[in-house]
Amino acid sequence: MHLLRRVFSLFTCLALLTACQSAGPPPEDQTATADAEALAQAVATAYSLAVTATAVQVVTDAAPTATPTITPTPDPFPSPIVGSIYVAEQRFESGWMFWLQPNSQIWVLSVADDGQNVWSVYDDSFADGDAESDPQILPPEGRFQPVRGFGKLWRENPEIRQAIGWALDTELGHTTTYEYHHGGFVNDFNSYVPEPGYHLVTSLNGDQFRFNEEAFTWSINN
Repeated sequence: MHLLRRVFSLFTCLALLTACQSAGPPPEDQTATADAEALAQAVATAYSLAVTATAVQVVTDAAPTATPTITPTPDPFPSPIVGSIYVAEQRFESGWMFWLQPNSQIWVLSVADDGQNVWSVYDDSFADGDAESDPQILPPEGRFQPVRGFGKLWRENPEIRQAIGWALDTELGHTTTYEYHHGGFVNDFNSYVPEPGYHLVTSLNGDQFRFNEEAFTWSINN
């Protein structure tokens, strides 16, 4: 549960749009192409930052003897946030790591003993000058020790190493499509009530990963 609390406190990261330390700074043409603040809010978790919409009815001018015309109340349910963000990704024996540029988070995808796909969120604490890897950790043939931001998190958290294993390849950075779909509902007063939603991130090979805020699980959309 400490991971859930960590995610919902990340509203302080809204303005963080610095380059990825784990993947290196992206070229200038690989920064977010959509509204940066909206993307940062969504990645940090739009659910925790959602603002309740208030419906407004507008009465048009009419002759005294006519029945006033009321325009339809606009749908207060928020539209999905869609844009391009820079990410780094790395496949592991039993999961993935994703780094998201808008707020320098590392999303770890693992599988629990009961078979549930678990999505965990961490701050990327790697800084220039930190050890990029541990030369005393020697992976088996065909496997890799993650480096920089991914590596620091992997080395300092034995439970992560045990959950996802060795890396199957080196990490790759790229610009990709990101979506946030709000949860919640419109109540009887035609106001939007926010609830957990879900994130969609497209990997380099075209797989679309879905991250569900309600239970902090992940899946791959077919």
